[in-house]
Amino acid sequence: MNLAGKVVLITGASSGIGAATALKFSQLGASLALSGRKVDNLNEVAKQCTGSAPFVVAGDITKEADTERILKATIEKYGKLDVLVNNAGIIETGTIETTSLEQFDRVMNTNIRSVYHLTMLAVPHLVKSQGNVVNVSSVNGIRSFPGVLAYNISKISVDQFTRCVALELAAKGVRVNCVNPGVTVTNLHKRGGMDEQTYAKFLEHSRNTHAMGRPGQASEVADAIVFLASDASSFITGASLPVDGGRHAMCPR
Repeated sequence: MNLAGKVVLITGASSGIGAATALKFSQLGASLALSGRKVDNLNEVAKQCTGSAPFVVAGDITKEADTERILKATIEKYGKLDVLVNNAGIIETGTIETTSLEQFDRVMNTNIRSVYHLTMLAVPHLVKSQGNVVNVSSVNGIRSFPGVLAYNISKISVDQFTRCVALELAAKGVRVNCVNPGVTVTNLHKRGGMDEQTYAKFLEHSRNTHAMGRPGQASEVADAIVFLASDASSFITGASLPVDGGRHAMCPR
């Protein structure tokens, strides 16, 4: 896959899946715009990228003005947009009895409202370039799990958003797909409140909950994102691609 000449905007690019995706795209010759809240981390990821230096544009995509600025700055820098990777996301633990409205709003604003807003702004540019969108959902968008209610709802929303927008934009030559990772070794769960001991047990439990007997690596999800963004997937749109070691097909007890 050769992505030379393609302009790719990645949100949540400062760590985890977003950072791994940035490295993969850079290796294939893409011109990158990397967005996230922590500019120091973004700059560190940018240093690791090969080829031309990525454009770093920090911001909080839950803030409308930041989202508008991120896209505007990317277009001003490169003159176009070929691929939008909506990767930024957070997780909150809690059930219907314990999840506050504040938690619910925080998860939904980050995981789906910001995706809606940035995609809406990007569509005119993607239509011009005949580009595409890759959203980062979760196996939680395919299957139901207790204890992360707001997160589950946000991710199934990403899947439905992906399918609907794919149908709306197909006639204009724009593809929209999403990846659905299983447990992946990133900082997501720690940022969501897990301590080191709990996280270690969580990863160990993945041996039982994933058919392949292990959690995934960010680079494995990045490979799938790059595939969906490339011409190698030119006849794929509206798809939710599990990258979860078979977890979506299991019923572990």
